[in-house]
Amino acid sequence: MHDAIATGQLNRVVWSALTSRQNIFSKGDVCARRFDPDISPFAATKDNSPEALAALTGLLAVGTDHVYLLQADPISLPDELEAKTTALGVLMTESTASQRPGPEVAIMSMTNEDIPEMVALAELTNPGPFTPRTPELGSFWGIKLDGRLAAMAGTRLNLEGFTELSGICTHPDFRGHGFASTLSRHVASEIRSRGDVPFLHAYADNHGAIALYRKLGYEVWSEVNVAVVQRIKRD
Repeated sequence: MHDAIATGQLNRVVWSALTSRQNIFSKGDVCARRFDPDISPFAATKDNSPEALAALTGLLAVGTDHVYLLQADPISLPDELEAKTTALGVLMTESTASQRPGPEVAIMSMTNEDIPEMVALAELTNPGPFTPRTPELGSFWGIKLDGRLAAMAGTRLNLEGFTELSGICTHPDFRGHGFASTLSRHVASEIRSRGDVPFLHAYADNHGAIALYRKLGYEVWSEVNVAVVQRIKRD
């Protein structure tokens, strides 16, 4: 992976996805774009220019509408927008494919029939924004035990040369069996088979998750800034 290519693609990874492979899910113009909100709340600008920030403002309705910004570059907001919450995360890229054996369990490709259970598991475990249409962004796999969805993982952001591993979660009743690691390795293998580099995100203070991802062969590429943004209500 060439550092210059990675820097250009990953500094504003959401923008890179919305202007390349996932353009079909995009709303906006050459300055700012967002995913169809029914699919994902992420948005991005091409840079921090006044024109780009004005375009981002135009994508947001006044009220409860909001977007997630996620980028290595600093986040800048115009006067019309405010950050409801902010956080620091990390973007990690796979440097070495994990060869550690996992539990011998059947890994199933998720289908439309599984979506209600996938949404319920995501709402229970909160792996990140997940809607009934999020699976349209990529592919998801799961492990079922006793007729229940025990764990799942899949792909989300998709850009030239890179695919994000996302939605990794395990039901509390089935934790401690290595299912998250097993699914993560499976999804990463699927990504590599398409010629892409797997990457993922974690909150910077989630030391347990970061330690797990390091064991799976990932290294921190950069810290990233996260903000949930909405328009300011004017009287």
